[in-house]
Amino acid sequence: MSRALTVRSVTLTLAALVGMTPLLVRPAHALPKYRLQAAAQLHLNDGFELWELDRRVVPCTFCHVNAEGGAPWNPFGQAIQATFAREAAAGRHLTFPRALYTLLQADTDADGDGYADALEIFARTLPGDPASVPDRPPAEVRAAFEKAGGVTRYAPPRKDK
Repeated sequence: MSRALTVRSVTLTLAALVGMTPLLVRPAHALPKYRLQAAAQLHLNDGFELWELDRRVVPCTFCHVNAEGGAPWNPFGQAIQATFAREAAAGRHLTFPRALYTLLQADTDADGDGYADALEIFARTLPGDPASVPDRPPAEVRAAFEKAGGVTRYAPPRKDK
């Protein structure tokens, strides 16, 4: 085999391997910034040292219909979008933490299951899925929620100046 043919074979083999790398290596899926913010703001990461590695802490289905995220949005995701739109129309620009808090302060029930969104978050159920409800009646969950500080517990973290 000639040297030129060997060099060409090695070059083609390397090029093929580099081209196939995305198919062979599964990329690391870091949690998006808004999920990191939500987990801390909503105290969903409490008690989980490695929560950033566990997608169950704030699953995509918190706001999306599909477990992988993307469109379509579930009722809670749509409520967050509507909060951004409503506030923008009023001339207010919100960050994601502020929009989330504004929505929770409204004490709405996006999925219509009888539990306000803040109560579902407190009980660690999905506020956008009507089949995901706390295992206690709404009044009991509300009493425990208020005793724990109510909606103010979900206020955005203050930035140190």
